[in-house]
Amino acid sequence: MNAGTSSFFPLQVFEFEVVRVDKQGTIIDRSSEQAQYFREDLGNGVTLDMVAIPGGTFLMGSSATDKKRYERESPQHSVTIPPFFMGKYPVTQAQWQAVSNLPQVNKELNPDPSRFKGADRPVEQVSWYDCIEFCQRLSQYTGRNYRLPSEAEWEYACRAGTTTPFHFGETISTDLANYDGKFTYGEGARGKYREQTTPVGSFPVANAFGLFDLHGNVYEWCSDHWHDNYIDAPSDGQAWLIDDHQKHFRVMRGGSWFDDPWFCRCSLRFRNVPDYGFLDIGFRVVCTAA
Repeated sequence: MNAGTSSFFPLQVFEFEVVRVDKQGTIIDRSSEQAQYFREDLGNGVTLDMVAIPGGTFLMGSSATDKKRYERESPQHSVTIPPFFMGKYPVTQAQWQAVSNLPQVNKELNPDPSRFKGADRPVEQVSWYDCIEFCQRLSQYTGRNYRLPSEAEWEYACRAGTTTPFHFGETISTDLANYDGKFTYGEGARGKYREQTTPVGSFPVANAFGLFDLHGNVYEWCSDHWHDNYIDAPSDGQAWLIDDHQKHFRVMRGGSWFDDPWFCRCSLRFRNVPDYGFLDIGFRVVCTAA
């Protein structure tokens, strides 16, 4: 994080574990890493940890050798991302309730929309419009610029310097993420199907940037309009928007507890209408210097 950005925030340091798996999903390497973050106080003991994501350049999209890839993940293209901050976890129900009690900006928010109840579980059944209102209320409350990530920011943050289908490696296991373990990816083994969300941070391993729960648990809304492929996609990390006023699909990333493992890959793109919320859709926020 460059000094110009970090000077806006009193940054702290936290430690976390990163693992790598082999093609069968067995952990073959563990390392202890550190990252910087700041903590937002939302009141009544509820906080929001925002992790510093360093800027960099990466190759966005899936490789032709990735198993069960889709054409909508191509062509691969180079994208340069400026530094930003991203939520350590998907937004929780406690955080959602705290922000839903802040003054309204444009629309009302249901303070308790989730099917699977729990203060530390990710909020779900929230529409893209709901998440925009959350970001606007949080920005107004803190004086910082909160928003949904661009699709490029999301994939860059998820990969954290890796090029494999998952930031863990070539496959995934239900010991590391919450998805439908009745199905496998590559040479990975079958595992659990929990049939619901899990509290954020239930799997005590992060990616190299210090972010948790990027694969599975809940889909995460992005700010971009949907495009069928990456032809003419921006290379600067900004959200790819369509200049019209019609209702248009928005991007979701990361897969969910409900999904097969290949839907949880770093490069997987999915879409939905912005006024739709379901029990496998949540979000996480990013913050840039105001």
